[in-house]
Amino acid sequence: MEDFNPAEVNKLIHAPIRLGIMTILNSVRKVNFLYLRKKLDVTDGNLSSHMEKLEEAGYVSVKKTFLDKKPNTIYRITEKGKKAFRSYLEHLEKILEGSEN
Repeated sequence: MEDFNPAEVNKLIHAPIRLGIMTILNSVRKVNFLYLRKKLDVTDGNLSSHMEKLEEAGYVSVKKTFLDKKPNTIYRITEKGKKAFRSYLEHLEKILEGSEN
């Protein structure tokens, strides 16, 4: 196995909650804030701060609307986010393949 370089791991995605977010968004067309919060079992503030980081990186897009006079925030993974997530998974697969030797 080549030497593992932790600096090569995408730390933005690697954080457990953000990894969960990216995994969910990669598998669905779109989700709302409440779905993510319940699925990941996190607080509003915690989810908001992680989503903000992913949005700033261009990995997710955010659309805020109102549904029956209540805020409704919808998230989608962007093409940049899909590419980063695939790259992250490929990097982990290389690590796993190397550890089997």
